[in-house]
Amino acid sequence: MINRPDYLEQLKRFKDKKVIKVTTGIRRCGKSSLYNLFIDYLKSEEGILDNQIIHIRLDDGEHDGLVNHADLYKYINERLCKDKTNYVFLDEVQLVDEFQKACNALYSKDNVDLYITGSSSSLLSGELATYLTGRFVEIKMLPLSFKEYVSVRGEEDLARKYNEYLTTSSFPGAMEYNSVQDVRTYLDGIYNSAILKDVVTRYRISDVASLNKLVKFMYDNIGHAYSAATIEAALKEEKKSISAPTIDNYIDNLKSAYILYEARRYDIKGKEYLKAPTKYYIPDIGLRYYLLGSKGTDMGFVLENVVYLELIRRGYDVAVGKVYGQEVDFVAMDKNQDPIYIQVSYKTDNPDTLARELKSLEMINDNNPKYLITLDDEPYTSFNGVKRINALDWLLDKSRVL
Repeated sequence: MINRPDYLEQLKRFKDKKVIKVTTGIRRCGKSSLYNLFIDYLKSEEGILDNQIIHIRLDDGEHDGLVNHADLYKYINERLCKDKTNYVFLDEVQLVDEFQKACNALYSKDNVDLYITGSSSSLLSGELATYLTGRFVEIKMLPLSFKEYVSVRGEEDLARKYNEYLTTSSFPGAMEYNSVQDVRTYLDGIYNSAILKDVVTRYRISDVASLNKLVKFMYDNIGHAYSAATIEAALKEEKKSISAPTIDNYIDNLKSAYILYEARRYDIKGKEYLKAPTKYYIPDIGLRYYLLGSKGTDMGFVLENVVYLELIRRGYDVAVGKVYGQEVDFVAMDKNQDPIYIQVSYKTDNPDTLARELKSLEMINDNNPKYLITLDDEPYTSFNGVKRINALDWLLDKSRVL
């Protein structure tokens, strides 16, 4: 198993706290393996015994009989140790009908510490939120960060490692394969399970062909600002007709399954979110290569996508900034809602490119940190208060900022 130290530390912090630990993220991003790592920790470091641990994977076929909340609760309740704390792990719990009732019943027990995973953001909406308001914490999981990837592959020739990280996928399971063809086959399984199980089946979508067309369009246009209407118009030009209301619904479904991520636009001067076209990013660049090949790959937008995901991993709320008509790639809000402003550029060795990237940051009239993240092989540099940092150093936590 690949170590996931940041996520593991979150589980350790909330161990034995009276909250349900909810780990969310796209299928195969490593949620079950994270729980296996945590279980190993419980046994080796905390002295927890096997009979105190119940780990049920509801998507593996072994527990197909647990189809409703009553059956799930009965199955677990019969296996609980009465005089010790029980650590209960439920993977893909949304597959159980009215699962929230079983979670609520288990939560009410003094001797149960409950951990659940799901590959749909609807897990934390609707009835679960009603049942468990204020009684759960969410751990938002993504595929491997570049730092995690390098921890396995080694730090030699980082530029080549970065390219491999993009093209051969950041999904943990892809690390087991040596050939590009095998990785593509693996990604085919992820894509089809995420689309068919977590979108088509859950939302009862009949026109799977149109959904796939939209996914390919969105993956081909990461980092571009779109509304449903502009997507409809763009698809019409490609002879692919999908109505704007259907596009809106599909995008909501894809976001729910963590196949798309959204960055809303934010007015830096007015300090408010705008009802303007939205930018979209994807959880793994390898999926883009799987769907589209290397067609028209803009490495600047790819780097932008990588930076967006890393900011999410580090706990920031991320939006796209607007200031005096200029765009700032990211406004990253920390837990105190203090903003950090970030421009991302593949290279800025051309003076005109550097000036263009600095322009919007220099128009911001506050003293919050401003960064330009690039793949330039330049030493740490500052331009009128804007700090330029190397993307690979930042991704590996070597720049000591952000």
